[in-house]
Amino acid sequence: MTWIIVASSLLAGVVIGLLIGGKLSANPSRVKELEAQLRDAKETERRYRDNVSDHFSMTADLVHHMTESYREVYEHLASGAQDLCPEDVAGKLLPTKKDAAFSDEACEGEIGALVPPKDYAAKATPDQKGALSEDFGLEKPAPADD
Repeated sequence: MTWIIVASSLLAGVVIGLLIGGKLSANPSRVKELEAQLRDAKETERRYRDNVSDHFSMTADLVHHMTESYREVYEHLASGAQDLCPEDVAGKLLPTKKDAAFSDEACEGEIGALVPPKDYAAKATPDQKGALSEDFGLEKPAPADD
């Protein structure tokens, strides 16, 4: 009687194991379907990256053209101001090409003229006390003659 119970339990375990294993095992059609989805996702991602790259490249070109157009309009206004207005007014309104806001020489000159602020006070002599010295600006009393 125990042999019948053991044998039937073993048989039931094998059947349940085969059923669960069949459900969990990867059938070839499902594997191929997942591989196709993966390929499609990779291709979609590659096309997206290409589109983003093309978009920013074209944006850079358009901004460059817009800057060039703005420069041409500015130079046109400056030359018109020079021709149509008195010299002192024209100089105040729009500078000419040589000192225009777009010239590289003006930018380099401005940058060269900038001096960063100092975080210390310059000393007249090396022996002079610095501004951060504890006794800076304080006069010592003269020794008393007794």
